[in-house]
Amino acid sequence: MSVEAVGTTRRGRGARKALRQTRDVTMLPALKRRLPLTEPMDADQVARIDAASMDILENVGVVFRDEIALADWKRAGADVRGETVHLDRGLVRELIATIPETFTYQARNPANNLPFGKDHAIFVPMTGAPYLRDLDDVRRNPTLDDLANFHKLSHMLPAIHSSAHHIVEPYDHPISQRHLRITYSSMKHSDKTFMGMTTSPKNAEDVIEMAAILFGADFIDSHPVVTGNCNGNSPLVWDETMLGALRAFCRRNQPVLCSPFVLGGANTPASVAPTVAQLNAEALSALAYTQVIRKGAPAIYGHYLSTVSMKSGAPMAGTPEISLMNFMIGQMARFYGVPWRTSNTLGGAKTFDAQAGYESAMTLNAVLMAGANYIWHSAGWNEAGMHCSMAKFVVDAEMCAMGYRMAQGINWDDFDAALKAVGDVGPGGHYLGHPHTLENFQRAFFMPEMFDNNSIEQWQAEGSVEITERALMRARALLQSYEEPKLDVATDEALRDYIARREREIPAADALNQTY
Repeated sequence: MSVEAVGTTRRGRGARKALRQTRDVTMLPALKRRLPLTEPMDADQVARIDAASMDILENVGVVFRDEIALADWKRAGADVRGETVHLDRGLVRELIATIPETFTYQARNPANNLPFGKDHAIFVPMTGAPYLRDLDDVRRNPTLDDLANFHKLSHMLPAIHSSAHHIVEPYDHPISQRHLRITYSSMKHSDKTFMGMTTSPKNAEDVIEMAAILFGADFIDSHPVVTGNCNGNSPLVWDETMLGALRAFCRRNQPVLCSPFVLGGANTPASVAPTVAQLNAEALSALAYTQVIRKGAPAIYGHYLSTVSMKSGAPMAGTPEISLMNFMIGQMARFYGVPWRTSNTLGGAKTFDAQAGYESAMTLNAVLMAGANYIWHSAGWNEAGMHCSMAKFVVDAEMCAMGYRMAQGINWDDFDAALKAVGDVGPGGHYLGHPHTLENFQRAFFMPEMFDNNSIEQWQAEGSVEITERALMRARALLQSYEEPKLDVATDEALRDYIARREREIPAADALNQTY
């Protein structure tokens, strides 16, 4: 080999090594699934669930504890008896038919826009944790700075498609005003799409006004930019707070997750199929109501789904029945032609231990095979949602990247070239130095950063570092290298002015803002 060729080879190896050592934080595109879906129900069983749900809506009814919603339903032609709304199946089908099956999420950075629905899916971090396990793995109350760190990590982890909202609760701000700072943190520290607070109708209105400042009022009326979540009170109740927040989002054409809060065996029958029938009825009632508010508004079939331990009453995660119900709910959402949301990487472990990993992996695989579109709680969830773990956050994000790769299916692009390598190497050889390997090894097989696959001798020589500490080291490194995606100066000033004005108008109190 000539000196020039040797030099070229060394430079090529050096470039490949440098590439391996450079962390790419570019967001992965929305996942486009290419694997077959897991659909355990046949057509007759789907029809049976549908019929049972429609029977519930017509004969049992759903309670809407909200005078505005009751008046809306009367105008829409529903049978309203006190607070109970009885919905004719024909009316339900007519209403949900106008929900878009697909749309595109618009991000502050257009490079992070996301096609959504049908075979497109996105991963979204957990929200709502009253505690965190921090960079020292200490369980404590969070602050706004802690929330900012999670938004920064969401921005930097490629498989995470959204910055979410109150990933952890910032206790250093009054509850009545907290939603303003949470929303600003979502917007400031990431240029991906985000979630909006729906803790009260007034809070939801503030989120929408801030989104209008960020994107433009005319723009948000025709483009989805922020997602709201409205939880139902199973069995069969929607309350004033959630319905008011739902209206705030729907009026401005922003997507809402219509999410019954299901604890299987506690607020549903203690059986898989009847639980899905009830959940389906609850979700359909809210989905239909979104179209009463604004025909054609984007809405997402949602749920929070857990089963309950009959020994303790505690919610469980990663159980076989949860997977089965996710498969069934996916089938029902596709039957109605609406996108759907599920929860991911859930667990009840108190620390980032084997239980946390097993429960999360069980759930991740199930929701991918179920064909979920909005895959929420995808990073950080532990202790039944009571804390968000910094360590688990970054490992979960890598698990999502692994799931992303699997769900993309088999790559056939280099099939002929790789087969040629078989002839080149022949019996008894190896492929490590073959040009095809050098060209393709980085994309051929997923190489986890967080999992140690070295020999025990090498692991010991490197300090016997277990996964929690490795994950915390990575979280620290990511935060140290974080570069803020700067807001436009005028937009930033307008957002700050809005927050200052609303904080003057809303009394600082440890209660939700329902009035101001």
